[in-house]
Amino acid sequence: MSDKSQKEILMGLPSAGFSVTVRLKIQNKPGNFLKIVSEIAEKEASTAEVVLLYSDFNYNIRDITINCRSEVHSRRVVAALKNLPNIELLEWRDDTFEMHRAGKLEVRGRTLLTTTDELSRAYTPGVARVCKQIVKSPADVFNYTIKSNSVAVVTDGSAVLGLGNIGPEAALPVMEGKAVLFKQFAGINAFPICLKTQDSEKIIEIIKEISPVFGGINLEDISAPRCFEIENRLRGELDIPVFHDDQHGTAIVVLAGLYNALKIVDKKLENIKIVVNGFGAGGVACTRMLLNAGAKNIIPCDSVGIVYRGRKERMNPVKEELIQLTNPDNIKGSVADALKGADAFIGVSRPGAITRDMVASMNKNPIVFALANPDPEILPDQISDIARVIATGRSDYANQVNNVLCFPGLFRGALKARAYDITAAMKVAAATAIAECVTPDELHENYIIPSVFKAEIAKKVAEAVERAAIQDGVARTKAAR
Repeated sequence: MSDKSQKEILMGLPSAGFSVTVRLKIQNKPGNFLKIVSEIAEKEASTAEVVLLYSDFNYNIRDITINCRSEVHSRRVVAALKNLPNIELLEWRDDTFEMHRAGKLEVRGRTLLTTTDELSRAYTPGVARVCKQIVKSPADVFNYTIKSNSVAVVTDGSAVLGLGNIGPEAALPVMEGKAVLFKQFAGINAFPICLKTQDSEKIIEIIKEISPVFGGINLEDISAPRCFEIENRLRGELDIPVFHDDQHGTAIVVLAGLYNALKIVDKKLENIKIVVNGFGAGGVACTRMLLNAGAKNIIPCDSVGIVYRGRKERMNPVKEELIQLTNPDNIKGSVADALKGADAFIGVSRPGAITRDMVASMNKNPIVFALANPDPEILPDQISDIARVIATGRSDYANQVNNVLCFPGLFRGALKARAYDITAAMKVAAATAIAECVTPDELHENYIIPSVFKAEIAKKVAEAVERAAIQDGVARTKAAR
């Protein structure tokens, strides 16, 4: 299947990301509502929600939410409903843009000031006493300020989602969304910070200068290889945890999913051959995570093919470092060559990067994580009869590898431990906790990764990360609470 036909199939799936809500005034006669639902179905859209706002003998007013395939498709659906007899289109909205109107964040005080006495404690003159205490004991900044429960979500807009280098302003909605997820899933105050520079030295310096406010730094959507340098420098120069989620969040959830997939196929991580396709930020982090967890045979691939010792084309210091620990037989060739006899494929590359024949050449009961977003390396429907376990980065297929399973709980645990770093052991602990949120009774080929709305995930990840931080000696606290 070509890249073009794969994209056409994916575009044929109605999605909440392109939903619209129409407000219709409908004459109160039998069959009129059926006409609406039928028209929506005929236009290959999906009715998601119906709300009755008003009803009397003559007419009803309903809000109907419709999932569509694209912006163009949504406008066609709206136009079709507008032309139905006995039905008046009162208004309509694009639900995604409506959710973002005026932004997704706001600042609220934790203390409501209603008297002059309360004002005197919250601000002058009482606040001066707290300031003096922090001067006397700097560690008390964690006890008496927002620092103990705050994370900066920092980007330069150079590698946003599947959009690329779109700059800081256009990246802001994504960073706001990240901050919302921190709050909803872990109760952490996160602030979006979009920098109008892509100079690594300036980014490092700015983050260092603003760090007193925050208990942790979440780097986001910064292009490789700059993201490696920025993270490594900040980890060495700051006394709070620094975490590049595009790298490590993806890798942690991948490892969690792989742990459970291996239970299904009855294989051991240290015995299998794994192909990692795409050797940028995500692929490098997945490789490091798998090595830390005990994998012995990882074959990294990039746009040129298999990465091997002695290769000259499209190499960099990070690839040179990792190739000393991977590809033990130093094989050469294409990703197709790498996949022959492989047990698992982890793709963080591009749509259509592998074919059905390549998957068929893998070992018995192959595991395929096709994680390119928004369009995977291969569609699950193409290999459902030959791959034992399949995961993607999409919510409309089973087993979505979603970073939100990781970063809220990981930072919750790091903040609770008052950690000054996030270690490899803390990441493996997070992956193990995520995997264990799928119980033995629940474990199935189509359920190796828990739902992001499973309530206990962030708590269990936080507890595991806090314990690991204490064991690794990077926590300021003495024991897990």
